[in-house]
Amino acid sequence: MKRKLPPVFVLLAAILWGTTGTTQALAPEAAHPIAIGATRLAVGGLFLLLVLLVIGKFNFRGWPIKTTLLASFCMALYQPLFFSAVSVTGVAIGTVVAIGSAPIFSGLIEWVYVKNRPSKIWWNSTFLSIIGCLFIFVNKESLLVNPIGIIMALGAGLSFASYTFISRTLVENHSPLSVVAVVFTLSAIYLSPFLFIYNMSWIMSFRGMGVSLQLGIMATGIAYLLFSKGLVHVSSSTAVTLSLAEPLTAALLGVFLLNETLTITSWFGILLLILGIGILLWFPKKLKSNEPVKNGARIS
Repeated sequence: MKRKLPPVFVLLAAILWGTTGTTQALAPEAAHPIAIGATRLAVGGLFLLLVLLVIGKFNFRGWPIKTTLLASFCMALYQPLFFSAVSVTGVAIGTVVAIGSAPIFSGLIEWVYVKNRPSKIWWNSTFLSIIGCLFIFVNKESLLVNPIGIIMALGAGLSFASYTFISRTLVENHSPLSVVAVVFTLSAIYLSPFLFIYNMSWIMSFRGMGVSLQLGIMATGIAYLLFSKGLVHVSSSTAVTLSLAEPLTAALLGVFLLNETLTITSWFGILLLILGIGILLWFPKKLKSNEPVKNGARIS
């Protein structure tokens, strides 16, 4: 039972991430996507830091400063790269390339740095999930393949995969709450200039506050805390593939809350995504990379 809980934590985190699109659609018109991303990290980081201070479990002793700075930089970099890619090359291509490339980058990073070759179960699950993602978004809009947008989307995918890999080494020696609190507070500091570049008057409205709190507390603070707890016993490559439940959740929320319609192709993509994610949840023992790591190497 304990072995099955960590993947479920990651899946729940991805479901919470999937609410961001619907929440942003309900945001005031004056809210710029990048400003929303910066606000999301600021509220999330502050929330996690307050929780950590209340609990009083934070300990600076032996804290890896360079690793923490790198993890926070990767998370901060992901936000503007993803939003910029979507604005340049469209939601369909930007989302598919960014989210679809992240599991591949994650598998390659594990292969190169910890010599942990992904299992056949992981490859099959990742392939089904990425194809499912493609089918969900392919009919959303006219496709615009912009080279700069593609590069940005790939950068976003690499940033998220790198953040996941680095964070997994942090949660081996520190509590998940401490890790996400410190990392997201630093990430918010990195992106704080955006709060002065864009119009932030929308955040003072009732709807703006609601959107900021939902994105910061639920879709960032609690979501990444669950994600980090899952990373303690789930490999980074498996976690990133499970995170593909994010577009699945976003698509279903669009149908039930925003009155969007999905084509038969999109529904087929949803089925493939569910199948791909289900494989990882039902066959955790066949994933060789599920063992915890210590100091960058897998414990056998």
